[in-house]
Amino acid sequence: MLQDAEAAPVAQSLDKEQVIRAVIDEIRPNLRRDGGDCEFVEICGNKVMVRMSGACVLCKLSSATLEGIQARIIEKLGEFVRLVPVAGAQARPMTPGRH
Repeated sequence: MLQDAEAAPVAQSLDKEQVIRAVIDEIRPNLRRDGGDCEFVEICGNKVMVRMSGACVLCKLSSATLEGIQARIIEKLGEFVRLVPVAGAQARPMTPGRH
């Protein structure tokens, strides 16, 4: 029985990730048309890490784009999440003292 209880959060996490990826895929053609892109990185609690690339990196409207993607994800999931842009090739910041 304990295994079933542990499997449920994993399944919910995978479903959540699928919804998030689907929303990003819906928006991606518009971003690419303008020379940018958005990539799903990971989920950490209610935070969804994404990496903006191309023209989106320096675009003055990137915060509005992130807000729009976040609103769409919230609408599809039916729960609050916060979209957090991460920079560079690394998904997570380095822990101090580790290289």
